[in-house]
Amino acid sequence: MTTARKSLTRSAGLLALGNVSSRVLGLIREQVITYFFGASVFASSFRLSDRLLKLLYDLVVGGMLSGALVPVFSEYASKDREELWRLASVLLTLITGAVALIVLLIELFALPLAHLLAAGQTPAQQVVTARFFRWMAPAILLMSTSSILLALLYALKRFRLAALASAVYNLGIVLGVPLLVHRFDALSLAVGVLLGAFFQLLILLPDLRDVRLRVSLYWHHPGVRRVFKLYLPIAVSLIVGMFQGLFDGRLATFTGPSSLAYMANATALVQFPLGLVAMAFSYASLPTLSELSARGDKDAYRHTLGHVLHMVLFLSLPAAVGLFILAEPVIRLIYEHGRFTPQDTVATARALRVYSVGLVFAALDWPLNYGYYARQNSVTPTLVGLAAVGVYVVVALNLMTSLGMVGLVWGDTSKHFSHALIMLLLTARHVRHIRPGRILAAIFPILITTSIMGGFVFLLWRFWEQAGVTGSGVGHGGALLVTVAAGAMVYGLLNRRTLRMFF
Repeated sequence: MTTARKSLTRSAGLLALGNVSSRVLGLIREQVITYFFGASVFASSFRLSDRLLKLLYDLVVGGMLSGALVPVFSEYASKDREELWRLASVLLTLITGAVALIVLLIELFALPLAHLLAAGQTPAQQVVTARFFRWMAPAILLMSTSSILLALLYALKRFRLAALASAVYNLGIVLGVPLLVHRFDALSLAVGVLLGAFFQLLILLPDLRDVRLRVSLYWHHPGVRRVFKLYLPIAVSLIVGMFQGLFDGRLATFTGPSSLAYMANATALVQFPLGLVAMAFSYASLPTLSELSARGDKDAYRHTLGHVLHMVLFLSLPAAVGLFILAEPVIRLIYEHGRFTPQDTVATARALRVYSVGLVFAALDWPLNYGYYARQNSVTPTLVGLAAVGVYVVVALNLMTSLGMVGLVWGDTSKHFSHALIMLLLTARHVRHIRPGRILAAIFPILITTSIMGGFVFLLWRFWEQAGVTGSGVGHGGALLVTVAAGAMVYGLLNRRTLRMFF
C-alpha cells in the first residue's frame, strides 16, 4: 500500500506541476491580451467567442472526461486493452463527427449567432464577433479529440505529458499573438487559440504511440452506451451550474457596480490551491479507484479514497488559513496596480476570506465526487449538486440584503459546505469504514498544527508591517514570500510523520 500511495502522490505531483504551469501561462496569456488589445471591441468579441467555445466544449465532451470516459476506459484498461482501443475508436469517431457538424453550423450561421449572443453590439461589431466565431470554431474539434486521448492517458495512468496539456493550450496565445499580430491584427487572438488547441493535441501523441485507433462507427458497442448513460446526469449538472453562475452574476449587479470584479478576482485566488491539491489528487486517483471498483476490491478502494481525502485535507486546510490571514497582502501584490485601488483590495479581501472558508469543503468535494464517478455513479453527485444549488439560493437571497456582495459569497460557501457534507454522509453509507467520525479524527491534529502555523504567519506578518518592510513593492513581495515559506516550513516540521507517510 505504501508503494501505491507513493505512486499516487507522484502522479498528483505531476498534475499539480502541470496545473501551476497552466496558471502561470494563463496569467501571462491575460497580460498579452490586455497589452495588445486592452478593452477594445476586438477584445470583447474575442472574449465572447472564447466563452462560446468553452461552453460548447464542456457540454459536448469536456464534462464527459472525468465522470464518464476515465471510469469506463479504466475498467477496460485493466481487463482488455484491445477492447479499450475499439471503444476509444468508436467514441473518437462519433464525437469528432458530431463536433465537426457543430463547427460547420457555426461557420454557416456565425452572423445570426452573433446577433443573438451580442445583441448589445452595433452591426459592425457583430460582424467582427462573427469573424471570431468562424476562425475559432475549428478549435473545438481539436480540443474534443484531445479530451478523448487525455482520458485514454489517464486510464493508462500516463500523466507525464497529460499534465502539460492545459499549459500548452495557453501557450498558443502567449506565442501566437506577439508573432502574428502584425499580420492578422486582432484575429491573431483566434489564431492563437487554434495554435493552443493544436499544441494540446500534439503533446499527447508521444505517450499514445502503442495505442491502436481507427475509424469505427460501431455505435452499438456496450461501452458507448455506458459512457453516454454516465454523462447524461453530468450534462444536467453542467447546465444547472451554468444557470447558477448566471443567476449569481445577476444578483451581484444589485450589490454594487464592482462586485462581479471583486468576486472574480477572489475566486481566481481560491482556484489556485484547489487546482494544485484537490483537482490533482482527484484526477490522479480516478483511474486507480475505477479499476479497484471494477475488480470489486472494496478494501483497496476504501484505503485509496481515504488516503486521498486525508491528503487533500492535509494540504488544503493550511492553504485556506493562509489565504484568510494574508488576504490583503496577497491581493495587494497581485492586483493593486494601475486602476486597482487600495479600496478595491479591501473589498476583494472581504470576499476572499469568506471564499477561503469554503475552500476546504470545495477541496473535499472533489475526491468524494470522483469516488462516485469511479463506481460509475454520476446520478448521485448530480442530485446532491441540485440540492446544494438550492442551499445557495436560499442563503444568498437572505444575506445579500444585509451583507451585500459578501452575502452572495456566503451563499457559495454554504453550497460547498452542504454538498461536501451530504457527499461525505452518502460515502460513509456506501463505503465501509469511511466514517465521518474517522474524518473528524484525522482533521483534529491537522487543525492543531494549522492553528499553530496560522498564529505564526499572523505574528510574522505583523512584525514585517511594524518594521515598515511592506511599504514598497519589492519589500512587500519579499516579506510575503518569506512569510509563506516560513509558514510552510513550520507546518512541515509540525507534521513530519504525516509527510513521511505520504511521501
